[in-house]
Amino acid sequence: MATLLSAAYTEARRALIGREANNDFRPGSPDGIAPRTDYAAAIARSGALAMAAGTGEPTVSRLGASGGDTCHIDVIDRWGNFVSATPSAGWLQSSPAIPGLGFCLGSRCQMFWLDESLPNGLRPGKRPRTTLSPSMVLRDGRPWLSFGTPGGEQQDQWQPIMLTRMIDHRFGIQQAIDLPSFHSEHWISSFWPRGAKPGKLVLEGRYAPEVLAELTARGHGAEMGGEWSEGRLTGARLEADGQIFAGANPRGMQGYAVGR
Repeated sequence: MATLLSAAYTEARRALIGREANNDFRPGSPDGIAPRTDYAAAIARSGALAMAAGTGEPTVSRLGASGGDTCHIDVIDRWGNFVSATPSAGWLQSSPAIPGLGFCLGSRCQMFWLDESLPNGLRPGKRPRTTLSPSMVLRDGRPWLSFGTPGGEQQDQWQPIMLTRMIDHRFGIQQAIDLPSFHSEHWISSFWPRGAKPGKLVLEGRYAPEVLAELTARGHGAEMGGEWSEGRLTGARLEADGQIFAGANPRGMQGYAVGR
């Protein structure tokens, strides 16, 4: 963990970013520990996801209709206590029943690999890895921002975008949430059947067409999604003067912000 969060490791990974797209799979090797992956097999599996019912992460329609999905909540109380939580256990469409036992896997147990030699191999007493990323930002050692989102592996993509807009560009919470966003599907998915789509980049539909054309020209497998399709973010912030600010995602018409 110390290596993953170090400035030197970040610089080494940043150096891989170039002007043109690179559609190779280039995971890091912190402390020289190389991950065991089969990217070609993941690419082959990606087509199975579209054909198989009841697989992958939970989905939400444009109007928010769903039989169960991940959600996120941020709370700041009058005493300055913060909560950031991303509950996710109300969906079973990708948690198959265990033959002979009659009950389903937990909704995150699908992320285990059935190889005990792997770090994420299924073994007694182990917790699976997860995409859930409830987040909190400290400023001068004190809580400043609670934020997060549903969205599987989009969580760790949408959240840094929101935070960068607030810190580097001085946008408010609601502005940072409302601006169009994007996500990549280049790496191996955490969700069964663990497919990968090299170079795939999905832009929210409110980006200018010229942005899509430029990314495509640079070799990205870019495509345009719906106009309000990227992100399920919410956030709450406490300033040093005691003011509390909050914002919520308008996409899907499910989130809201309230204060009193």
